[in-house]
Amino acid sequence: MSQYAVVLVGVMIIAVLGPAIVIAVVGFATIKALGRNPSAAPKIFTGVILMLVFAEATSVIALLVIFQLFGQ
Repeated sequence: MSQYAVVLVGVMIIAVLGPAIVIAVVGFATIKALGRNPSAAPKIFTGVILMLVFAEATSVIALLVIFQLFGQ
C-alpha cells in the first residue's frame, strides 16, 4: 500500500467520525424540539429521518472506500 493510501485512510476515518457527530447533534436537537412542541412530531420526524439517512450514507460510502483500499 502506498503512503498516499495511508493518508487517504486517515481522511476517510475522519469522514466516518463526522457523521457520528452529526447524528448526535440531530438527535439532541430532535429531543429538544419535541420537548418544546410535541404536536409537531410528524413534521419533525420526517426531517430527522432524511438528515439521518444522508449522514449515514456518507459514513457508509467512506467505509466502503476504506475497505476497498485495504483490500488491494
